[in-house]
Amino acid sequence: MKLYKLEEIKRALPQIDLMAEIEAGFEAYSAGKSVVPPVGELIMDEPPGEVHIKYGYIKNDEFYVIKIASGFFDNHKLGLPTSAGMMLVFSQKTGQPVAILADEGYLTDVRTAVAGAIAAKYLAPKKVDRIGIVGTGIQARMQLQYLKGVVDCTDVLVWGRSADKLAQYQADMQADGFAVSTTLNVDDVAGSCNLIVTTTPSTEPLIRYEPLRKDGVHITAMGSDTPHKQEVDAGVLAAADLVVADSVPQCLVRGEISKALAAGAIQQDGLVELGTIIAGDHSGRTSYDQLTVADLTGVAVQDIQISKAVFEALNQE
Repeated sequence: MKLYKLEEIKRALPQIDLMAEIEAGFEAYSAGKSVVPPVGELIMDEPPGEVHIKYGYIKNDEFYVIKIASGFFDNHKLGLPTSAGMMLVFSQKTGQPVAILADEGYLTDVRTAVAGAIAAKYLAPKKVDRIGIVGTGIQARMQLQYLKGVVDCTDVLVWGRSADKLAQYQADMQADGFAVSTTLNVDDVAGSCNLIVTTTPSTEPLIRYEPLRKDGVHITAMGSDTPHKQEVDAGVLAAADLVVADSVPQCLVRGEISKALAAGAIQQDGLVELGTIIAGDHSGRTSYDQLTVADLTGVAVQDIQISKAVFEALNQE
């Protein structure tokens, strides 16, 4: 069994076509070609934190993967990263451990950001004139970075609760080539942006229908990955022309879709899985003026695909 640390893993990533790898994972998942059990989860109260265990395999593949990833949101007070974790790679033929990818939660961040870019590829309006980012943390940065090359737009409005964090975000992302404005009023994002990405651990809706632009908007909601979180009001999903789940079974119990179903705002039979759009079995956005929502709760096939690709790239060095 080999152990790879974060710097080695980061060195391997530029060799990988991450979009293609993770698109293939979503497609296999929606085609019934993978085995992905329900998410394992530990929710901590004091201090606040959560641990996700995601695992599974793609049929007739070489490996199966178990991923452990945590978020402890007060770690910044201790001078520690909020995210941690690792991915464990095993032989699908023998069950023997092959590799520990001690990525410190980084690969989870990357595969989550890539999924956001994939959602935008298939669902965002053809002309994005302003990107809205809700949140100022790691995903708020990475989601924007991975939109490069997918969306031809650098005008960004970001919302956060802290003026200091907004100023730091603005400085960081402007150095990365974006023109960033900031706001403490989240309705400003809803009213001026036609591609919105929500990246917070909020338990109360932040994006409401009334302030949204009515000339065509896509929302990628990726912060609500546990049953108690919610970033998008059920009324937004009720008004949407297309509601897309990364995993319908997962979204029945967590994320924006679960809240909208519980409120009676949408029906399960109207949901579309992202993998079916990638495969061409279902249409994504079909007109500019549609309102579309992608609920990304994070699926084990993303972890399988990125860990397998990283392991193979490292073994070619």
